[in-house]
Amino acid sequence: MCHTAGGRRAVTRSTYRTRLLRPEPAWGAAGQTLLLVLLGMTTGLGAAGWLTGLGFTAGVWVVLTRALDQAGNRPFGPANGVTLARTTLVGGVAALVADSFVSRPPVVVLAALATVALILDAVDGQVARRTGTASSLGARFDMEVDAFLILVLSVHVATSLGAWVLLIGAMRYVFVVAARLLPWLRGPLRPSMARKTVAALQGIVLLAVGAGIIPRLPSYAAVLGALVLLVWSFARDIGWLWCVRSRENAGEVRETMLENA
Repeated sequence: MCHTAGGRRAVTRSTYRTRLLRPEPAWGAAGQTLLLVLLGMTTGLGAAGWLTGLGFTAGVWVVLTRALDQAGNRPFGPANGVTLARTTLVGGVAALVADSFVSRPPVVVLAALATVALILDAVDGQVARRTGTASSLGARFDMEVDAFLILVLSVHVATSLGAWVLLIGAMRYVFVVAARLLPWLRGPLRPSMARKTVAALQGIVLLAVGAGIIPRLPSYAAVLGALVLLVWSFARDIGWLWCVRSRENAGEVRETMLENA
């Protein structure tokens, strides 16, 4: 019995190590580490930036490995490769923002990384559609990278405009927590160009304000306007999910009445 249990634990550990060595997450980790080294050489990235960057690298490696395991043998695909490259840039932005709390941030480098990451956000979807490799994994991967970039940029802007800006970055995660408590919020959303436009606008506005492109007073108006649009977008989707839930409940009631008639 002891030998059998020990053998199972050894097999489990071996399997876990094999999963962690999947090529795609390993490539992402290598690329992220290389970017951190380059940032250290060019901007003097400090301890806070290194810790944040390496923590981000480890987190992405583990989460992406788990997601790939759950997806089975489905190919990673070129679109996910673009998203993985974008993830590396977002990790660099996160490292620079973390470092900005203890030293003057290299705004030009931060803005350049965030700009390329935002541009690539419009590329991975196009690649997925044109190559026929769109998948639920790719959509979720893309969405989580977007959400984290918005969170990081909102943290950066909040240091100058106030903590209220964090509402923009936190809203997606508040929704996720709420969905755990209210299962009807987990329903699929209908495709919406308005939702995509509002989401893209958050990154553009936060980047412009964080880079100092917009003067201080108009910055408040721009970020507040972006927040209002984001609240409207979430409220619109929540309202639609509630209507779907109400229709489903009404249908269940009618079926029960017919069965009992």
